[in-house]
Amino acid sequence: MKTRLHSSLLKTVLLLVSLASSIGSLATSQAGTSDAFFVGAAHIGAPHHRQGPAQGYLLVYSATDEFNDGDLIFNAHSSYSIHTTDGKLFKNVENHMSRSDEIAEVVTLPVGSYLIEARSERGGYVRVGVVIKAGQRTIVDLG
Repeated sequence: MKTRLHSSLLKTVLLLVSLASSIGSLATSQAGTSDAFFVGAAHIGAPHHRQGPAQGYLLVYSATDEFNDGDLIFNAHSSYSIHTTDGKLFKNVENHMSRSDEIAEVVTLPVGSYLIEARSERGGYVRVGVVIKAGQRTIVDLG
């Protein structure tokens, strides 16, 4: 009886170890990405070939506005606008989640050239040309 129980326990442990090692070897992340996993030969996550235009990212450190919530002082980044190169408004960006949020917003944009109109800490409102490249983050610091 003791031998049968020992044998069953040993088989269960070996099965679990085998299962855990096979799962661990199947699920691996691809270098350079954080949003996809490969399971065996199947790719789970965003496809490498994109439908539609390529995209990049924009981060603008615009002038800040002081906000006192009674206990703490926060400096939220001011809003700004993104224009096409021919001057048409493309998008308005609030540039913070709330008045107590000091983190500038990362915006996803189609690849191309744009004009950013934002408030600078030193020079009032400015217009700055930017180029958005596929998969890259463009940073504009107006502080």
